[in-house]
Amino acid sequence: MTPAEIRAELIRVTRQAYGEKMFAATSGNLSYYDRAAGRMYITPSSYPYDRMTEADVMVIDLDGNVLEGAHRPSSEWRLHAAVYRADASVCAVVHTHSPYATAFAINNLPIPPVLYEIVYFLGGEIPVAEGAIPGTDAVGENCVKVLKDRYGCLMGNHGALAVGDTLARAYTRAVYIEDAAKAYSLALGHGPVRVIDPRDVDRILKK
Repeated sequence: MTPAEIRAELIRVTRQAYGEKMFAATSGNLSYYDRAAGRMYITPSSYPYDRMTEADVMVIDLDGNVLEGAHRPSSEWRLHAAVYRADASVCAVVHTHSPYATAFAINNLPIPPVLYEIVYFLGGEIPVAEGAIPGTDAVGENCVKVLKDRYGCLMGNHGALAVGDTLARAYTRAVYIEDAAKAYSLALGHGPVRVIDPRDVDRILKK
């Protein structure tokens, strides 16, 4: 994608996420990493999503140096940079504060594979990364530890994270995290929960 296309896609997905209440006020953040150019396009810090345009997107490198933009990059840029450094297949990161997923993050409870979508789209159980003070290196380091063979995780006392090779795919995974959290939460209130047989999980993942 061209720089203009990246900016447009980032704003499109950001507006969709805001409209679908995947975060509130100025919480959450999204980014896209152009690996060939070494440029990370990321939402600005503490800027209203309903007013955000392509011109507000910040461009930085993985060390946080501002290359383009009139604002400060998201305070969680270190989280995004850590994920991009750890996995060369990832080009998009979506960090949400969606309510059901965040509730399990507060409980420090992973979401087991209770839906087949969790296996197909997220790689299996949705783990919880150890909580850390927002904006610190530890946030990204802790997420990287649990993202091995996974496309998303919960962030202790914080929210949820989804990754992908495109923004659309990363956002779809973020939606599935929230959907799984909501369904699992409701199911727990009905009685015992049946987790998908580990042998079926293995068969799906080996396809």
